[in-house]
Amino acid sequence: MRLRRWHLFSLLVFLFAFWSCATMSGTGGSQTQGTPMAQSQPAPQPTASARQVTHKGPKLRVGIVEFVNKTSYGAGRLGTSASDILTTELFKTGAFIMIERAQLKHALGEQALGQSGVVSNESAAQAGRVLGLNALVTGSISEFGVSTGGSDYGVYKEKVQKAKCAVDVRVIDASTGQLLFADSGKGEFERKASEVLGFGQRAGYDETFGSEALRSAVTKFMDNLVQKLQSVEWSGAVAMVSGSDVYINAGRDVGLNPGDILTVQTLGQEIYDPQTKLLLGRTRGGVKGELLVTELEERMTITKVRSGMGFQVGDMVKLKK
Repeated sequence: MRLRRWHLFSLLVFLFAFWSCATMSGTGGSQTQGTPMAQSQPAPQPTASARQVTHKGPKLRVGIVEFVNKTSYGAGRLGTSASDILTTELFKTGAFIMIERAQLKHALGEQALGQSGVVSNESAAQAGRVLGLNALVTGSISEFGVSTGGSDYGVYKEKVQKAKCAVDVRVIDASTGQLLFADSGKGEFERKASEVLGFGQRAGYDETFGSEALRSAVTKFMDNLVQKLQSVEWSGAVAMVSGSDVYINAGRDVGLNPGDILTVQTLGQEIYDPQTKLLLGRTRGGVKGELLVTELEERMTITKVRSGMGFQVGDMVKLKK
């Protein structure tokens, strides 16, 4: 009788220890009682934004259009999540000025974004002029799926959920509407849940599950995306001319410094494809002269005419190399 009690006691201790290990395997070792499954999430993977980005010169003004969700999952939420993740990751690099999506949507208009997730050249150039953008980023979610598997050992059950996705991204020069860069990334996120004698936590599908898979996909092309964006030449525009003072639509956050010299040139003539009628770019504008940066304010830069004449509102300015 004592031997049987000892065996029963040992079995209960073993099952309790086994269940404790299973429920403590979640993030941070948290435990919730009274529900039938226990969650376990992998440790966060390092993202491109965790690496220090070396930045030289004025910061680019970048707008990210809400991504198009081409899949049947998540309705419109996946597209919003993908663009939010990319906006956050680019902002964390400290190398770019991110434009609010509401401003971008208003400048682009409701019909600018096609079903393929591609912004028209004309719309991109228009948004660049209105918002002073240097680059526009758009994209789509081309694949998304969730699968469930697991194993059943009687007293112990394990459930495994996997989310896989593919995200496409494009970078457009907002001054010309020219496509500069296209890439894609595939991501995967796995979550395990275990049950011992019916005790643990429930692991159901939620929005964060899909978001983590999207984040994994975005990090695949972050390095190339940041590198390409940094290769885009910064440009601003003349906002007002008052005597020898010329005001530029670039605030203190852009990173210009007193003493910098800016070259002023006309925008150049738009070039259209004679067959498709699509905007291909612009001719090189004629150089009008140079400006000397004297003062920096929150939303604009004040310069003095250094050479040249005939400066007008809308003329393009670039940092002299």
